[in-house]
Amino acid sequence: MASGTKVDLDGLRRDIDALLGRLDDAERQWASWIERTVPEHRRSAVNLAHYWAIRQSDLRDMQGRLAELGLSSLGRSEAHVQATLKLVSAALKSMAGASYVPPDDVVVGVREGAELLLHNAADLLGPPPAERGVRIMVTLPSEAADDPQLIADLVDNGMNVARINCAHDDAAAWREMAAHVRKTSESCVIAMDLAGPKLRTGPLEPEDGALRLQRGDVLRVTRDCSPAPVETDDPWIGCTLPEVFERAEKGQRVLFDDGKLAGTIVEAKPDVLEVRIDHPALNSAKLKAGKGINVPDTELPISALTDKDIEDLGTVAEVADVVEFSFVRTADDIDKLFAELDRIGADHLGVVLKIETRPAFENLPQLVMAAMARRKVGVMIARGDLAVEVGYERMAELQEEMLWLCEAAHLPVIWATQVLEQLAKKGQPARSEVSDASMGVRAECVMLNKGPYIVDAVQTLAGILDRMEEHLYKKNTLLRTLRSWRPNHELK
Repeated sequence: MASGTKVDLDGLRRDIDALLGRLDDAERQWASWIERTVPEHRRSAVNLAHYWAIRQSDLRDMQGRLAELGLSSLGRSEAHVQATLKLVSAALKSMAGASYVPPDDVVVGVREGAELLLHNAADLLGPPPAERGVRIMVTLPSEAADDPQLIADLVDNGMNVARINCAHDDAAAWREMAAHVRKTSESCVIAMDLAGPKLRTGPLEPEDGALRLQRGDVLRVTRDCSPAPVETDDPWIGCTLPEVFERAEKGQRVLFDDGKLAGTIVEAKPDVLEVRIDHPALNSAKLKAGKGINVPDTELPISALTDKDIEDLGTVAEVADVVEFSFVRTADDIDKLFAELDRIGADHLGVVLKIETRPAFENLPQLVMAAMARRKVGVMIARGDLAVEVGYERMAELQEEMLWLCEAAHLPVIWATQVLEQLAKKGQPARSEVSDASMGVRAECVMLNKGPYIVDAVQTLAGILDRMEEHLYKKNTLLRTLRSWRPNHELK
């Protein structure tokens, strides 16, 4: 038995040493990216490279062997990869008979990882509320410009970050909203979301009408954005982004209105895409004007930073603390935003990368490295658009992977899109969305969208986060004393 145990220890030590060797290789591979980061993020960038390195292999067998020995199975090492591996290596050597010598030369210590993340979150999103560590962000509705009491109610019930969407209203309204927030709360952070390129359906006639489509129908999507008739045997609708027609190809997917309608391009012409409707499979569905279009298989030659965004940045720099960057896909996009912020003297703004497309997810390590050229940065997981692009089946997995990677970089995450959506819109939450909201406790901030019952939604979310924070931190289950099954009599 002793001999068998020793062989197992030797094998594990070799495996751990091999992983430690990969960390050095990763630092060399990512050296040019790491050098771009500001000094405050340099160690975090190295740790991110380390995390990337160990996740290039399947570690599940090693995890099982480590767990059998009562050692760390590496499953919670995101924020301090090298330190965890060196601690495990030292423990294995001690179990084999050597003296235990704790490592003292690590990039980020175990406690330091969590401290760096807490510091960066406070830097970007303000200090956490006294009662919990997770902040609540709320998208302000248009009426907030004329209703300071609404903002006061939101703050009183738990809003910590006010979000203004530059895709709606105008600069005058944004300034009014921001002024109400500043007057109501000194600590509430203001984040403004750049609209980005608009890929939406064109107008219809009548204006409030809708095309009704079912499986097998062919919808013509046109470069011409004139109002399309609703009553027709040959349905068509305009597209607001001409670049789609330059790159879309036969066989590629097109999704409308958050995936409620989906189809395949059967004919691609310079000014028209003929799209065969494949979903919904059974019933028909309505398509209205101004609804989002997703083309996940098409590489669009467009900049994430539009002329409108550049114009809006003037107001953002004037009234906001944070700018949210929509449609970001490459490190070049980030460089362009930073250059524009420098040009207008707005390098003080925090920056949040909205991950809402397949390319953004696929490039996330590079995007995070590029973002760390600034001190105040974070990531928003825009789950709605991203789910449409990658598929709902894969979305559950991807949102976890993004949380892990951002923890490795010690960057705060905003958990966004459709959180308590039914409660905010209809006043009664769905059971499933309560469970979904509870998982937001693993992020540093949870975003709620507007709705008639948004104040109730903020209050409910605050209660959920307060409770869940006692049980869960990132991937760590916290063993608080359970009050549910306290014995109040002799057990028999």
